[in-house]
Amino acid sequence: MPQIIPIKDLKNTAEISDMCHKMEEPIFVTKNGYGDMVIMSMEIYEATMRQLTMYKDIEISEKQVENGQVRDARVALRETRAKYGL
Repeated sequence: MPQIIPIKDLKNTAEISDMCHKMEEPIFVTKNGYGDMVIMSMEIYEATMRQLTMYKDIEISEKQVENGQVRDARVALRETRAKYGL
């Protein structure tokens, strides 16, 4: 279940920081009873950004396949290995 805290609790910065690092999901902050902000640890933020990037790449790939923009997998793998010295 998501953690929800009122904005006045942000005064307890050390406690909020600990909470962010213990939780594996964002913490929702309310102001006057309504959603206002979301806070999270840097680790969760970076993991979320990596996941979003992956989803965007998959979406681009699916569109390329739909449009017939495909390449031979062996050629692409060979080029990738050469590019990254694998």
